[in-house]
Amino acid sequence: LVTTACQGTKASLSTWTQERSMKWLVLLGLVALSECVVILPLKKMKTLRETLREKNLLNNFLEEQAYRLSKNDSKITIHPLRNYLDTAYVGNITIGTPPQEFRVVFDTGSANLWVPSITCTSPACYTHKTFNPQNSSSFREVGSPITIFYESGIIQGFLGSDTVRIGNLVSLKQSFGLSQEEYGFDGAPFDGVLGLAFPSISTKGAIPIFDNLWSQGAFSEPVFAFYLSKYKPEGSVVMFGGVDHRYYKGELNWIPVSQPHHWLISMNHISMNGNIVACSHGCQAFVDTGTSLIYGPTDLVTNINKLMNARLENSEYAISCDAAKTLPPVIFNINGIEYPLPLQAYNTKDKNSCISIFQGGLENLSPDNWLLGDVFLRQYFSVFDRKNERIGLAPAV
Repeated sequence: LVTTACQGTKASLSTWTQERSMKWLVLLGLVALSECVVILPLKKMKTLRETLREKNLLNNFLEEQAYRLSKNDSKITIHPLRNYLDTAYVGNITIGTPPQEFRVVFDTGSANLWVPSITCTSPACYTHKTFNPQNSSSFREVGSPITIFYESGIIQGFLGSDTVRIGNLVSLKQSFGLSQEEYGFDGAPFDGVLGLAFPSISTKGAIPIFDNLWSQGAFSEPVFAFYLSKYKPEGSVVMFGGVDHRYYKGELNWIPVSQPHHWLISMNHISMNGNIVACSHGCQAFVDTGTSLIYGPTDLVTNINKLMNARLENSEYAISCDAAKTLPPVIFNINGIEYPLPLQAYNTKDKNSCISIFQGGLENLSPDNWLLGDVFLRQYFSVFDRKNERIGLAPAV
């Protein structure tokens, strides 16, 4: 179900079954807002990291990807912060006329939209939906080749243009990538990626879909927001054009964006038990819906994991689940306001052990910076305000 809520109206657009629709209408309700807000459901999926771990393939993947990174070509467009190993939340969009449906990551850390092409020959494409340009009367080939090198994989293909729909938002002549080769996306819980970062980091200058919708008058307030459900696969949403206030408690605290390229904010420090454990002189943090974990410099992350008595096992830090019950919250001080991350948030149960969601390695790509992923955003409703270049945070319900 995709819900549209406007002041004085009760409009909803169902895209699933009648039973599913009624369930979501009860969940979302009908919201009175100053402007129309499009609310799209997201589903929490098993991450690629979890899938590889279950098949005992995680170490092999990490070793192979480290080799690919070392062979990086200077001519390749690089988005090194993107690590889709830990992506969990996905939603549906359609491309073309008539529409072809895809499951995508709504990713604040990148700016491009891409899906697999029907001409893709990589094994990853055999298990995902592919776009067939010949079946769309509105498709136009732009022709520019693209190669995007992510930390967790590579895509190669070309740019096209077509009608893209997010719920009942319609983006006309939307540029998007069609991958013809994919590496590192086998088993990923999504077909493609929908980037929501600033246009300055878009590959080949392709206009991001949010900017295209904004310029076409799809909404008067250029904001989008995320509510990520803490406890179940359903219930998460992304909303465009406004904010549904029932998804958070108290007031939104606004934090200015440090640079109009990424959703990057200043962080004062990170503490545990009243002691500063990282970012002691201030640092920068990416607010990132495209990964589930929290990334930081390896030495600082190692220190935090040691304070939790975590041990390194197969490239991940494991914690005794009994000990995890007594762990204190990790507190992120942002713009002078404390954002606690309780123990149930920063330990994810994996069968008989608890896995720390604090991961190192970010200093190789972005020195001294941190990345706040979904484990943080499940605790805090987030609003991304493009017009005023700021992020709003408030405790999620």
